Amino acid sequence: MIVQRRVVTAVLAAAALLVTAGCSSDDGGTAGGGSTSPSSSTGGGSTESGASPSEQSAEEPPPAKGTVKVVRTVTEDLDSPWGLAPLPEDDLLVSSRDEGTITRVDRETGKKTELGEVPGVAPEGEGGLLGIALSPDYASDHFVYAYFTTVSDNRIVRMLYDESKPSGEQLGSPDTIFKGIPKGYIHNGGRIAFGPDKMLYAGAGETGQTGLAQDTKSLGGKILRMTPEGEPAPGNPFGDSVVYSYGHRNVQGLAWDDKQRLWAAEFGQDTWDELNQIKPGGNYGWPVVEGESDDSKYLNPIAQWPTDDASPSGIAYAEGSIWMAGLKGQRLWRIPLDGTKASAEPQAFLEGDYGRLRTVVSAGGDKLWLVTSETDGRGSPGAGDDRILELEVT
Repeated sequence: MIVQRRVVTAVLAAAALLVTAGCSSDDGGTAGGGSTSPSSSTGGGSTESGASPSEQSAEEPPPAKGTVKVVRTVTEDLDSPWGLAPLPEDDLLVSSRDEGTITRVDRETGKKTELGEVPGVAPEGEGGLLGIALSPDYASDHFVYAYFTTVSDNRIVRMLYDESKPSGEQLGSPDTIFKGIPKGYIHNGGRIAFGPDKMLYAGAGETGQTGLAQDTKSLGGKILRMTPEGEPAPGNPFGDSVVYSYGHRNVQGLAWDDKQRLWAAEFGQDTWDELNQIKPGGNYGWPVVEGESDDSKYLNPIAQWPTDDASPSGIAYAEGSIWMAGLKGQRLWRIPLDGTKASAEPQAFLEGDYGRLRTVVSAGGDKLWLVTSETDGRGSPGAGDDRILELEVT
């Protein structure tokens, strides 16, 4: 398939001002037209327990324009894929939201081997088996972490991955490290990732109960930060709490840049989707604010999009830019960074070529893994859907 590249220009950015409300950017829908609107903010993620990263050192910003191409299709015929975790030997683990299974994909041949089903997963709406991540000490402990929806909550577990056992029986019994995250038919968050500080971060949605996002005692509408055992991480901004930032609607994208700053993508409602640079204790405004605001209480997004153009799920950092997968927008966005700001207008790639895009993960250097999401009940699956693609970026 030929990759179609579409660069977002300043003319399109001006056109964004004409966008009107009325199309929710929850987890689905069809693609529409529109543009992006970069903005600036300050702050950063953490680099070690209790510490924040140093200020950006002088450096050349990345080029204002770049390219991306699909190198190959790694595998096809996946059912509701959601989370992706590259193994040290370069094979890939992928979760199925609706089947509740984790599958290993041979990165060379595309062969799929099911590890097993995660007990307790109760898929419904946007809930189910969502993000997965490898332990920072995976080489010695072989733990796979998973975020999933049960009949009562969202929770995070870890399981021993034993490759010596038969296919379908390779996952050990889940050890629940954290539970009680609010669940809903929508807005379950679900992305988990270990940061450079070896702490576990999780995006938790507000489940459609908008008031949870501004309540720092609630786990809904937050980014959470915890130890690998599920305890509040040292240095968290609200004392003995896993809450790291708040005022979020539904965070499904987490990534760190080369200066160890944390970035997050967030679904808007009717007007603006967001890319945010995360500051410990920062309030990102929902439900009082959607997109940019003049109120200094709330941190503004680095970039924002009309909701038809994005519905951002996974994000990754590569070659000086954040790369953001769009569900409703059915495109991959590149946001070039200069410190904690966007250095140029974002660019859109693969628009409509592969349908809804769920997850993007760095494959090291100039490579990315990209997961499509046509079989999640809101897409239009065709032959081969869903699939994992290998991308090359410059």
